[in-house]
Amino acid sequence: MASNLCSSPSSLYKRLCNISSSSSRDSKSRNLNNNFYHSSKINTLSSQSRATSLQITNVSLQDEEIPRQETSKDSNFKEKTGSSSKSYIWVNPESSRASILRKSSYDAKYTSLVNAAKYLNSCSPNKDDVFNVLSELDGKLLEQDAVVILNNMSNPDTALLALKYFQERLKFNREVVVYNVTLKVFRKGRDLDKAEKLFDEMLERGVKPDNFTFSTIISCARLCNLADKAVEWFEKMPSFGLEPDDVTFSTMIDSYGRAGNVEKALSLYDRARTGEWRLDATTFSTLIRIYKVAGNFDGCLNVYEEMKALGVKPNLVTYNILLDAMGRAKRPWQVKKFFQDIIDNGLSPSFVTYAALLHAYGRARYGDDAFKIYKEMKEKGLGLNVVLYNSILAMCADLGHVDKAVEIFEDMKSSGIKPDSWTFSSMITIFSCCGKVSEAENTLNEMFEAGFQPNIFILTSLIQCYGKAQLIDDVVKTFNRIFELIITPDDRFCGCLLNVMTQTPNEELSKLVKCVERANPKLGIVVKLLVEEQDSGGDFKNEATDLFDSISTEVKKAYCNCLIDLCIKLNMLERACELLDLGLTLEIHTNIMSRTSTQWSLNLKSLSPGAAMTALHIWMNDLSKVLEAGEQLPPLLGINTGHGKHKYSEKGLANVFESYLKELNSPFHEAPDKVGWFLTTKVAAESWLESRKSTDAVAA
Repeated sequence: MASNLCSSPSSLYKRLCNISSSSSRDSKSRNLNNNFYHSSKINTLSSQSRATSLQITNVSLQDEEIPRQETSKDSNFKEKTGSSSKSYIWVNPESSRASILRKSSYDAKYTSLVNAAKYLNSCSPNKDDVFNVLSELDGKLLEQDAVVILNNMSNPDTALLALKYFQERLKFNREVVVYNVTLKVFRKGRDLDKAEKLFDEMLERGVKPDNFTFSTIISCARLCNLADKAVEWFEKMPSFGLEPDDVTFSTMIDSYGRAGNVEKALSLYDRARTGEWRLDATTFSTLIRIYKVAGNFDGCLNVYEEMKALGVKPNLVTYNILLDAMGRAKRPWQVKKFFQDIIDNGLSPSFVTYAALLHAYGRARYGDDAFKIYKEMKEKGLGLNVVLYNSILAMCADLGHVDKAVEIFEDMKSSGIKPDSWTFSSMITIFSCCGKVSEAENTLNEMFEAGFQPNIFILTSLIQCYGKAQLIDDVVKTFNRIFELIITPDDRFCGCLLNVMTQTPNEELSKLVKCVERANPKLGIVVKLLVEEQDSGGDFKNEATDLFDSISTEVKKAYCNCLIDLCIKLNMLERACELLDLGLTLEIHTNIMSRTSTQWSLNLKSLSPGAAMTALHIWMNDLSKVLEAGEQLPPLLGINTGHGKHKYSEKGLANVFESYLKELNSPFHEAPDKVGWFLTTKVAAESWLESRKSTDAVAA
């Protein structure tokens, strides 16, 4: 077996110096490509040689290795062969001179230099100790030796002293290279302050920085999470006559993105796509994060597809950002896909991965998936923080998982995580929606003991809780508390008061009217007109219109439903019909009634029970008018109530409405193959409407 001895590392070192010098030229006249950073050469021996050795050597200040220096014997060898490109010689291992040749090669010296660097990393950062280590090196110290030692160091303090030692004893041909490898040490230690001071020293000594100088400092700032600093150094380059290369540009996409300059980051990315730059997973992760923050979730997916098309393999950070983005977009099916990709690619999910999954499933109200992730985190010993606990408890509140919420809340406290105001808010909401007064009050007291005061959300929940239990005096006390805490009632708070009125005995409604008048005067006027049965003219419709114009869009439907429910409670069907008509006119409710050639339908899914009954009354009148006009009904008539149920009740609109249809003795029956639909035929509907007409005539 033959042996190869490294015998011309100085030629490689010269190549490194040539690369450094070329980086200061005008790069606009050349194409930026991989060869700018990775110089390769195939080394061969002459035809008289008995063997050939091939080597491809990557030389870059971005890498951790520095080429080795040749010896004087190797230089003589080059002169004899007339080749300056030979990096290796073949040695017969059976030769008696093999061991001597090995010792005379640069390998032996290189090993000692690396060992010296390791010792310097651990020695005391004082001048005497560092200088003693370096003075013990055998032979004449060369410039290449200094580069090798500094490049293998990781201690910024001792590296500075080593640099001073070399500066006092050596005359550098390419001093910028020595500074660059020293800057790399500061980058390893993430010490930007020392790197900036060393740069100032370079300028004082008249050493001109090159591309590698800036790329090293920029990447150091990036590792220190100082994106603004990276941008600052990047924008200094033109003043030194330097044009950034493709690697630096790619780094700056990430830095500009982190610094908040989205426009610049995307501009560089467009330039990268047309210029065929080398983009890494970190750069793509930043782009995905930019689109995520902007709410452009399709843009996140487009960048991910481009990333795959360019052959860049996503890392765990990339997937974690995608999970968070798709969670914010409420696309749990894509969250599941990306999580499966993580597993399929052999990556190990981190705490950040599980946190993103928990948030995503919580936002999408995927209860079973969220509980599965929660359990898996507990089994893996990944402790949840208060934010994650709040996320899953908020989901429990929205889905009505009372028992599960109590279990998680107790687990949270036993794990040593202190609940915050949002935690207590979720728990009080859960108990309030169930009408569990004592549990809600106990949680409120626990919140007081923890040093928190109730906010608007907690007070809204408490009013709902007391209202369900018909503890109207407690509702009023809680309402008064909001003004003691100098909190302004919002639309949702007033909507909750209005909902409580639909459940309150008539004799106690006056107590709540006063509260509503104080919280929202316009709502108070409308409610007072209903409760006190006022308005013989058209004031009611005008006041209701003013009310709907003054409140936020997201609560208009809830207000309209509650006001109609209150009308039904007070046996004011005409007022209910007037409100529903107003809701349709203002497009608060849409698509309630639909017609095709074969079926007429009444769609009640978005309505409350009282509003649904009102809509049925109007629809029945419309059908009667059709018959009176001599027109024909379609073969089939249907009522769609939806198949869902209230999260804190076993009854949905379908159950409530089924009972009401039976009271009316209607021919509508639940369809066995269409959940939430009640159907009847033309003949049955006509017979029923005729019978109701006769009944109404007799009653009149």
